[in-house]
Amino acid sequence: MSVLPPLGWGGIARLGLVQSSLGAIVMLASSLLNRIMVVEYSMAAALPAGLVAFHYGVQLSRPKWGHGSDAGWRRTPWIIGGMAVLGAGGILATFATTQLAGPFWPVFAALVLAYAMIGIGVGAAGTSLLALLATRTAEPRRPAAASLTWIMMIVGIVISAGTAGALLDPFSPTRLLQVAAGVVAVAFFVTCLAVWGVEGAPQAEEKREAAPFGEALRGIWGDPLTRLFSIFVFFSMLAYSMQDLILEPFAGLVFNMTPGQSTSLSGVQHQGVLAGMILVGVGGHAFGGKAGMKLKRWIVAGCFASALALASLAMAARAGPGWPLAINVAVLGFANGMFAVAAIGSMLELAGRGGPGHEGIRMGLWGASQAAAFGIGGFVGAFAVDRLRAAFQADGPAFELVFAAEAVLFLLAAIIAFRLNDRMGSRSEITAGRPATTEAIA
Repeated sequence: MSVLPPLGWGGIARLGLVQSSLGAIVMLASSLLNRIMVVEYSMAAALPAGLVAFHYGVQLSRPKWGHGSDAGWRRTPWIIGGMAVLGAGGILATFATTQLAGPFWPVFAALVLAYAMIGIGVGAAGTSLLALLATRTAEPRRPAAASLTWIMMIVGIVISAGTAGALLDPFSPTRLLQVAAGVVAVAFFVTCLAVWGVEGAPQAEEKREAAPFGEALRGIWGDPLTRLFSIFVFFSMLAYSMQDLILEPFAGLVFNMTPGQSTSLSGVQHQGVLAGMILVGVGGHAFGGKAGMKLKRWIVAGCFASALALASLAMAARAGPGWPLAINVAVLGFANGMFAVAAIGSMLELAGRGGPGHEGIRMGLWGASQAAAFGIGGFVGAFAVDRLRAAFQADGPAFELVFAAEAVLFLLAAIIAFRLNDRMGSRSEITAGRPATTEAIA
């Protein structure tokens, strides 16, 4: 098999464009259609929330898609195919949404199918993209590569949301379909251009015998490092996602902020996330030492800082108006950005440590852990606040307990990250969990 040189910054930026395209289409399902269902069609908020949670559940199939790209030793077809399914799901979801004024159950069935396609598309394209980035990026560049690709994803979401929002006025179902089709078409075209030629010309010897999926997954899970990192991803992303649906209601209920003010507060948080990502990208690339060890320090620091910021929010729930909430939320976003992008960089670092040919299934396992955490976290956070508000007959104590629980989860994630340090230095332990057939593949 021919060996291609590591990607330069231009090649890494090209793969970042794929992340931008993924984010643009997912924005349709998770943000734009959410608002359209609730406001324009007067649906209960539980409908879009349940559909988004369902698409995360479908992403538990990520290890299967990663194994598929491992087995063929080609990532590009899985990326393009996944984007095609994702785009088709986005258009079907948009069309079904425009039919909500009619009979509900046929439309609901179409929405379930559409969000299943969205979950499959994100899983296939996103997992294979990360595997390709892991195999083609030199180790010293991985922290910066993780930052760059995730920043580009956020930029893609921001640009597509702003453009779609401007084009949707005045709203009509036809205009919504046109905007959705335009977003999907541009995203798919950009993806095809971005991945074209990144893997080089196909080689006859690239398709080799691979372990069956079940055997490969058991072997990967038997690797102590992979298993521990999967647990870390789940707990850290669970803590990260629990705040998603409750931060703006918290600002309105406890701090009497208007919808516009709470939306601005969310913008402050995302600015902090970007700043944290940039810091890790620059610091992780520039500072001395091995990339894996540097990223581990950023992960621990980010988790501890997130725990402190959430503990401060718990105190803010008790203090009420007068607390410097904007600064608190900015620090939370900054800490979240630090740990999140360092965790992604660590995925790139660890994906190939057990030998070539298993990057996809490792990325798939970690992606499934993240999807499970996001699906559970948003629901649990909102459900806990609702029940605690009813129990206490007050808003502040309910939010205080939930934010405190999130802080504890981040502390637990930091402890797990400390344990990862001992595992990272042992190559013999990393390779111990590889399937027996891996030796023939490598």
